[in-house]
Amino acid sequence: MSWLPEDWQHPTRLDLETGHHLRPIRESDAEVDYPAVMGSRERLWERYGEAWGWPPATMTLEQDREDLAHHEREIEAHESFNYALFGDEAEPELLGCVYIDPPAKEGADAEISWWVVDELVGSEVEETLDEAVPTWVEAVWPFDNPRYVGKDISWKEWVALPDRRMT
Repeated sequence: MSWLPEDWQHPTRLDLETGHHLRPIRESDAEVDYPAVMGSRERLWERYGEAWGWPPATMTLEQDREDLAHHEREIEAHESFNYALFGDEAEPELLGCVYIDPPAKEGADAEISWWVVDELVGSEVEETLDEAVPTWVEAVWPFDNPRYVGKDISWKEWVALPDRRMT
């Protein structure tokens, strides 16, 4: 059984008030994703390391490309979603990501998290994303009880939750 309605179509873009936008990540984004991830690696590891083992310190560009190809296939299959944050239409620089995943833990019907590159922490862009993502999810996505990991619950608390039982 899918975690999403069979006929549901995922959004292909979210425009933010700052002029930034989100769109599904692609394998071809590796050249802009890799410097964003590795440039913010220590902070990302603090957030996602225990839960996901990501991003590893030794990750290569080719490993990142393979990871993004995997995400692209998951998006197409509606298994999970990774949206990339860009600042302008030319998309020369990836500035963060939003993850919308089926629940791995009990108590929610989706698990959502996001990050921005170190340079944008505490910025208007991050604040706008913090407001826009839950609003977007509520308005567009078919969830009744999404969990915003790292926002309404810490990653440490999330890791301690019981794993979701598959039925």
